[in-house]
Amino acid sequence: MLDVAAPFQASGWMPNVLCRFVRDFEALAQYLLLLKQLGCPRCGAVESLNRHSKLFGNDPDKAGSCVLRGQRVWCCPRGQRGGCGFTFCVFIAQVLPRHTLTAGWIWQWLLRMLTGSSLKAAVENLRPPFALETLYRLRRKLRQRIESLRALLCREQAPPSSAQSDPWLQTVEHLQQIFSLAECPAAQFQLHFQLPFLG
Repeated sequence: MLDVAAPFQASGWMPNVLCRFVRDFEALAQYLLLLKQLGCPRCGAVESLNRHSKLFGNDPDKAGSCVLRGQRVWCCPRGQRGGCGFTFCVFIAQVLPRHTLTAGWIWQWLLRMLTGSSLKAAVENLRPPFALETLYRLRRKLRQRIESLRALLCREQAPPSSAQSDPWLQTVEHLQQIFSLAECPAAQFQLHFQLPFLG
């Protein structure tokens, strides 16, 4: 028999409201079986959540094609359940909402930046599917998120001593330390905090 709570029992945490991120597609399929037990994140109504459409986005590896990124969930306002009628997205942890890039790609880029590479040198082997100027905008966006990211990370653990002079790279090291066992700390950040890494 399928254990729908298995993806969450491993961490000792079972959500009572809809999550924004799940580990992978297998966990998503199991999680969607729990919808009627979860409360709406906006109105709190229980038994009002329903599957809506699948969530597709641009494929970062192949221009002009789409890839599955998650599932939309609808809070039904009909009947006695009293839902709010809003639609919410449940993403796979590797997905960065509103971005084509994956969390794994961003993490590889950040690791190269930690070694002292320039932004251009850091992405040469990664072959981004867009212009270099996009990465400069992305770096600026990440720097604007530094305060909120650091506040969340400091709740988990004090920052490590760092030889980096750049506060952003210090934050990347802090992220790496907290999620040291994760294959991709950026994806694990989204899964742990249920917040998008890029805001």
